[in-house]
Amino acid sequence: MNKKIALSFCAVLFLGIASAQKPEDTELYTPVPAVVTPGNTIGQPPSDAIILFDGKDLDKWEDADNPDKPANWIVKNGILIVNKKAGNIQTKQKFGDYQLHIEWREPKDIQGQGQERGNSGLFLASTGPGDDGYEMQILDSYNNKTYTNGQAGSIYKQNAPLVNPNRKPGDWQSYDVIWTAPCFQKDGSLKSEARVTAFFNGVLVQNNFTLEGPTLYIGHPSYANARQSLCSIKLQAHGDKSKPISFRNIWIRPL
Repeated sequence: MNKKIALSFCAVLFLGIASAQKPEDTELYTPVPAVVTPGNTIGQPPSDAIILFDGKDLDKWEDADNPDKPANWIVKNGILIVNKKAGNIQTKQKFGDYQLHIEWREPKDIQGQGQERGNSGLFLASTGPGDDGYEMQILDSYNNKTYTNGQAGSIYKQNAPLVNPNRKPGDWQSYDVIWTAPCFQKDGSLKSEARVTAFFNGVLVQNNFTLEGPTLYIGHPSYANARQSLCSIKLQAHGDKSKPISFRNIWIRPL
């Protein structure tokens, strides 16, 4: 059989198979996605969200360094204010993959510069005391120069944000994060890396970024000592001298 005849035969065979198929062959009807009622406004929690902070109390949080003790930050007028003397706080519940919404605000009269200007951190997965896990930076980066992988919206010391959509100090800002937790084999070896997609004030700043390991202030990250996929979410009480920042409207959807 020559080449032209072979090609013609294949074309006829393909058309015959295609004509025998129906549109219904590629239409799926099960499983049916669960019905979720969205919030009435952007940032309002959907019906299946776990509310981590609704402006009333810190029942879902604990002291990050002493998990048996309650979180000792300040709740005032529906807002959560960092208590730097009390240290970091973390969620009592542990999570794997999730969708997270959190809003934060720098003081209107913030002072300082670089990393000393309203520094905090959203630790996307923290395994316990002394382990910060994987940090998404919180900082006033509105006309404030610092290293790019340390500005607001960055995966700290690993990846700069795609753009800088910061609002000015005194305005509320929002993070919407899709977190894919790292997975480990039974022997503790890495099966798959952590990944993150994040929107900052509705603007994409991390596009399915693959993390090289937990956050390190000094040195290069790796998964050498990482073992856990289910972790708490931690908020940082940074030791800079600027006035404390505030949070509100924190909710999560385990995926």
